[in-house]
Amino acid sequence: MAAGTSFIDFGSPVLRPRELDVRWIHGSPSAKHNTDPDIQVHEYDDHTVILRQNMAINYEAPFLFLLFGNTRAVLIDTGATASAEFFPLRRVVDGLVDDWLARHPREDYQLLVLHTHAHGDHIAGDGQFAGRPGTTVVGADLTTAWKYFGFDADPTAVTRVDLGGRTLDCLATPGHHETAVTFYDPWTGFLLTGDTVYPGRLYVHDWAAFTRTVDRLIEFCAHRTVTHVLGCHIEMTTEPGVDYPVRTTYQPDEPPLQLTTGHLREIRAALDEIGDRPRRLARPRFVVCPYG
Repeated sequence: MAAGTSFIDFGSPVLRPRELDVRWIHGSPSAKHNTDPDIQVHEYDDHTVILRQNMAINYEAPFLFLLFGNTRAVLIDTGATASAEFFPLRRVVDGLVDDWLARHPREDYQLLVLHTHAHGDHIAGDGQFAGRPGTTVVGADLTTAWKYFGFDADPTAVTRVDLGGRTLDCLATPGHHETAVTFYDPWTGFLLTGDTVYPGRLYVHDWAAFTRTVDRLIEFCAHRTVTHVLGCHIEMTTEPGVDYPVRTTYQPDEPPLQLTTGHLREIRAALDEIGDRPRRLARPRFVVCPYG
């Protein structure tokens, strides 16, 4: 870092969990008359932003995460829509980076784009960052992502991505998709689980791999402070065990996005109940579903 640049100490402060009491945009009865922003921006703290895509643009309404370190920021996932006209992700991210740099000036600040997995509703906006100065977009495909994280050499490793004093732990967590990655941020205590764990339909492609992943996450969290388990969608209603239909574009009765490590154990118990005959099984905050 350049001389005179203020260094943010992401390691020393005692982690103080913050509430995540957010009313997320959740669509409208008429998509044509929707007045929500294209992207909802929630600043969890001065260095952490949670984004949600408007359901009127794409029913998946995925969540994305922008985390700032001293030398670079990371954007985790790029949403479900490629068009910058309808989904102006690059413009929103550029504005957030500019605002952060106005508060924390430094030169040669970089942006890294990573993904929770390679499904289209998590990578569609990648092209908006092509040619952006100081930007690295890591492809979500298995070969590219696994090489970047080092999982090609050891898929059981916990590898790290350094943002400049703020370091994320990264785990290969297949089961929903072979490319799935979970990120742990010690600064916030966030466990970012993509489509592996979230308040919705947990689509399982590989049951053995998914079971190993859940076991691994339980073990991983036993040795770390996890404030919130944050996936990339909300599909449940506030009625326990009841999910919204697929392709719903209006979800007025959503539960919170955040889950807890206790829900990991609930998922594991559900897998035990399902046994070796994959089937749909509903629990209050999630539904385990066969996929593919």
